[in-house]
Amino acid sequence: MNKGQISNVLRQLGLIYLTDWIRFYIQRYKNRKINRDFKSSHPEVKLPPDYLMYESFQINYKEYYTESIDTAQWITEYFKKHIELKDKKILDWGCGPGRVIRHLPTVIGNGCEYFGTDYNRQSIDWCSMNLPGITFNGNSLEAKLPYGDNYFDVIYGISIFTHLSEQMHHDWYNELFRVLSSGGILYLTTQGDNFKVKLTEPELLKYNNGHLVIRGNVKEGHRTYSAFHPTEYMNRLFSNVEMLEHVATKPVAETWLPQDIWIIRKK
Repeated sequence: MNKGQISNVLRQLGLIYLTDWIRFYIQRYKNRKINRDFKSSHPEVKLPPDYLMYESFQINYKEYYTESIDTAQWITEYFKKHIELKDKKILDWGCGPGRVIRHLPTVIGNGCEYFGTDYNRQSIDWCSMNLPGITFNGNSLEAKLPYGDNYFDVIYGISIFTHLSEQMHHDWYNELFRVLSSGGILYLTTQGDNFKVKLTEPELLKYNNGHLVIRGNVKEGHRTYSAFHPTEYMNRLFSNVEMLEHVATKPVAETWLPQDIWIIRKK
């Protein structure tokens, strides 16, 4: 039985949350020294509660903070290829506890305004209290954002579609399209061909036929809710916009599978 089959059995038995909590405690234990050393050497860095960090990333303070500066710089270079980053409104859709958005005012600056939104109220509350200079808003799983039409010049969502149902893919894409300005860019990451190794045979057959694969039986939006995205499906979803880039990076190690990057422009 492979990992995909085990995951599906745990979902059917209602045990996936329990196994995820066990994984959380194991990760926290394994990283205790690294995290203790980071807090000792960086007492000025505000860190979210461990589970908020784990739910959206992993419990490694150095990777959450220091290495995420590199992530902020990395996605900024993608933005710059397609839009001038001056006096722009930028939204982190699904910001979690602010791992990337907290660094953008320093990385980009240049008169831009920064916003973060997430369905996790605890993450939004923590960000609002601890990350000044950024506007945070909560949302529900319903595809409805508290912003006007054509409001943002840049929207990015890192591994957010990966935790949504097929209906929510369409609903949220339409909502992001609504709040994106004409000429604005949308940057999203998905679980593409690199993740085929995780699929069961029936899932792989569906994926290879160009259909979205969903692993549910858990709360939608939670880290254990998982979607896998064939290229054909994403091209159909983005049929009304200009496709700027589809980046599918090959894995450099078996322990890390890069997600696909999609960058589109609203006409």
